[in-house]
Amino acid sequence: ENGVEFEACLVAQCDSLIEALTRQKAKLLTKVTKEKEYKLKVVRDQITHCTMKLRQTTGMMEYCLEVLKENDPSGFLQISDALIKRVTSSQDQWVKGALEPKVGPDFDLTLNTDSLMQTILQLDFCQGKDVQEKPVLKLMQAADSGEAEMEAESTGVESGPSVPAAPLLQLEKCCTRNNSATLGWRVSVPTGCLIEGYILELDDGNGGQYREVYVGKETVCTVDGLHFNSSYNARVKAYNGIGVGPYSKTVVLKTSDVAWFTFDPTSAHRDITLSNENQTATCSSYDDRVVLGTAAFSKGTHYWEVSIDRYDNHPDPAFGVARINTMKEMMLGKDDKAWAMYVDNNRSWFMHNNSHTNRAEGGITKGSTVGILLDLTKRTLTFFINKEQHGPTAFENLDGVFVPAVSLNRNVQVTLLTGLEVPKNLKQ
Repeated sequence: ENGVEFEACLVAQCDSLIEALTRQKAKLLTKVTKEKEYKLKVVRDQITHCTMKLRQTTGMMEYCLEVLKENDPSGFLQISDALIKRVTSSQDQWVKGALEPKVGPDFDLTLNTDSLMQTILQLDFCQGKDVQEKPVLKLMQAADSGEAEMEAESTGVESGPSVPAAPLLQLEKCCTRNNSATLGWRVSVPTGCLIEGYILELDDGNGGQYREVYVGKETVCTVDGLHFNSSYNARVKAYNGIGVGPYSKTVVLKTSDVAWFTFDPTSAHRDITLSNENQTATCSSYDDRVVLGTAAFSKGTHYWEVSIDRYDNHPDPAFGVARINTMKEMMLGKDDKAWAMYVDNNRSWFMHNNSHTNRAEGGITKGSTVGILLDLTKRTLTFFINKEQHGPTAFENLDGVFVPAVSLNRNVQVTLLTGLEVPKNLKQ
């Protein structure tokens, strides 16, 4: 009888070691998966960036071919200078090494099992009455003294009702897109332990205090409106009628370095028509109408451009930023919820709350690009035409949440160019 009992104890001890190794294997595989997902994310972001650049370049080439068909020499001369600058600028953006992968395919991870293998090979019985009387406890402590649930399983002791165990964030379901983060998790539910819901927490992107972003029964959650180019720490815990369980391990999610966005059809005035996957805007009215972008900024430095695809009868479209509740049926900047530059073919003005300031000579034509630089670190807004700063710094002391915005009438068609890093040759 003692022999049978001792054999059972030995099997249980070895099974505990195997289980601990299996759990550790799962943790290591999670790290590998996280590294793989990071590499894939970097490559996907680079592919998206290059695809957008290629699309822009292809569109510009098609436009250049149409311009070359111009039969009127004077008409060609009027737009050739701006076209040359645009082509040169596009060429400069394809910098050397832009198509080189930003991450390598190799994994800089090494698992050293030599010492552990030696320990396993040296595993043997110890002589001594105390060890022989309590072989299970001694081997349990040697295997994993910190795993209380392993001891309960090995000894066959069932615990009563308790708070839920810590959830496990599933890295294969955790990802970011633009300035949104999606997280998924699961939890092992012991017998008699019910889960009523989960609490998901994120920090502020600067390593600051955590805040609750979701409370409910779902095990997948998407959080929108995060800062761009920021790293967020996320954790989750479960709760039931007994209390709140421990936090999961923390996972770090990094949002996109630059903002990719389009015009927002839900915010556009009804006279605005969007096409080209909501990147191109036209208007059916002779009056100015406003359309906003799908991104909102409250931190960091952001740069985007608007290309003038059609420009008839010298209208004065406006470009800039606004609050989400700015008026949509008037020129951008006429109310106190928008900051803009409106420009015609000869000159421009800055406008906020219907106050016109800083007239600057020089305007736009078909083929021009208007750049908008929103620097919320310096709290300034600056405008550029064909990569050259237009006028002084337009607005200072900006604070709050800002959305890209444009106003135009039926004489203008514009296309939004996003996902741009701040060009190094911009003069500020």
